[in-house]
Amino acid sequence: MILLIDDDHAIQTSLSLLFQQEGFKVHAASSPREALAFLEKNSPRLAILDMNFSIETVGTEGLDTLRRIKAIQPQLPVILLTGWGSIELAVEGMKIGAADFMTKPWQNEALLQAVRTILNLAQSKPQSPNRKRLDEQFHFENIVGEDPHLLELLESIGRVAPTDAPVLITGESGAGKELIAEAVHLNSKRSKAPFVKVNLGGISSSLFESELFGHVRGAFTDAKTDRIGRFEMAHKGSIFLDEIGDLDLASQVKLLRVLQDRTFEPLGSSRSKTVDVRIVCATNRNLEEMVAQGTFREDLFYRINLITVKLPALRERPGDIPALVNFFVNNLKTLYNRPNLYVNKEAQQWLKNLTLPGNIRQLKNLVERSVLLSTSDELGVTDFQKNLPPAGSGQKGSAKFPEVGSMTLEEMELEMIKRALAFHQNKLSKVARSLGITRFALYRRLEKYGIVVEGAEED
Repeated sequence: MILLIDDDHAIQTSLSLLFQQEGFKVHAASSPREALAFLEKNSPRLAILDMNFSIETVGTEGLDTLRRIKAIQPQLPVILLTGWGSIELAVEGMKIGAADFMTKPWQNEALLQAVRTILNLAQSKPQSPNRKRLDEQFHFENIVGEDPHLLELLESIGRVAPTDAPVLITGESGAGKELIAEAVHLNSKRSKAPFVKVNLGGISSSLFESELFGHVRGAFTDAKTDRIGRFEMAHKGSIFLDEIGDLDLASQVKLLRVLQDRTFEPLGSSRSKTVDVRIVCATNRNLEEMVAQGTFREDLFYRINLITVKLPALRERPGDIPALVNFFVNNLKTLYNRPNLYVNKEAQQWLKNLTLPGNIRQLKNLVERSVLLSTSDELGVTDFQKNLPPAGSGQKGSAKFPEVGSMTLEEMELEMIKRALAFHQNKLSKVARSLGITRFALYRRLEKYGIVVEGAEED
């Protein structure tokens, strides 16, 4: 049963018909008092709560009602109904314990999808993680390892993948977040539909709308034909928004709109399009800190992190390193036509003790370089030692240079721009000269990475 709490009889009628057509029983309450009295004696599966019950639209009644609902039935999932003007209050509601929030006017399919997702998650019951059982139930072929932390993560992915819950994957660079995102898609009901990957860190703010939502011919100077955006490409499937922490605030607002309403307008068009997609995001940044600093929208954060999984760094599961090494070597046997390749036990044990700040990406690069430069089919400790930075090479500034595989070129570029801005106190001409680029090239990069320079000077 679904409990509707709203004093607008038109909304009660509309939502009751919508849910009854989908096979749900519905009980409507016109006031918080009526709803709380119902909850004292009944246990619905889910509640939908309006934020306002008087002439005032401040939303405090809704938050107070939510607190009282949680005091009576702490496990009851609650979806908040709010207008765009009270999004901040809806975010407060998420902190109190609401499962989700929808804005008015809502999209019927989006609301039904949210209800199904929340109910499916509530029914899922975790089991003790076991790699053999997980492989029998799910498609995790490309994810290597048996560390308890990894198995717990895979167990969570297996439970949430069949739902449409948005998933946020956190973890260090090179830890394998994209593989986890692919696993979410492959184990979902959308597995036969497209899986579209978008690296938000590589899209400038000026191209954001065109890339994600598409454009029509004539929308801008070089728009000679219509172009389909990434969201439309992912219709009925999943879209993977990688490096979402790199998105500038203006683009965050545009993204929030499509995540909320599942509608968008291609650049240059006045016609809205509706899209049905599963959202999976990833970042190596601490979004909670960014929210506190005002660089990431709090409402967007709560929209994307219904389910959050933290991918452990490779140093946190060193026992999986030999299995990963053998996985890479087996692939390289075919790639380089060397069927007798193998890594001896001494080398496997030695590799387990490496810090590997670049995680799986760095390990993969190390293994491939060692294979390419070795004349023997047996790889030993010395073969890998030769391809690591020499001891002490971190002296005189090179210690600040990242390990191979620990950062992408874009991440290094972004970090160097930030350092140059700080060193030259935002004097853009000096920053450009120190980086060996023109001022105009610097402007393009500032726009690409969404860097706003306060009090910028030209010397």
